[in-house]
Amino acid sequence: MKYKRFEELPVWNDAIEMALVVYQLSATGRLDKLGDLKSQIERATLSISNNIAEGFERGTNNELLSFLYIARGSSGEVRSMLRLLERFPGREDLRHDVLDLIRRAESISRQLGAWIESLKNLGFQGTRSQNTRTRERAKAMRRRDECMARLQAIQDEGARITGPSRDEDANSS
Repeated sequence: MKYKRFEELPVWNDAIEMALVVYQLSATGRLDKLGDLKSQIERATLSISNNIAEGFERGTNNELLSFLYIARGSSGEVRSMLRLLERFPGREDLRHDVLDLIRRAESISRQLGAWIESLKNLGFQGTRSQNTRTRERAKAMRRRDECMARLQAIQDEGARITGPSRDEDANSS
């Protein structure tokens, strides 16, 4: 599926959901008296979705990749702080919430890693690197590929209906 807006991206939505959980946990007061840790985990969590959005809007794959790496780094930063919270003496009441957030951050990291790898293997440089001629060439290639796929499907259907040819029957004996 080709996404037209970053708001459609499953990984962006997961990052937003994780940020909401962090802010809700923070609003309970259970992260108070931890110094800068509370505000740092809020900022790092929000940084994930913001970097996904900014990279998506940039228009080239190289820029998108840069921002996805930053988002993935922020996810690691969040996990590191959550691991600290997990070990923090006297904060056992946070254990369930922290483990849920760690699971979410790991999922986001995996999604970002898979997306990064797929982008690195593409060859397409992004819409901003195209001009009218290259856009038309890409559109013609897509139409050709779609036509070839339809022809192959017709051939496959014909072979299925008619069964093996005489040559195939002779070779199998």
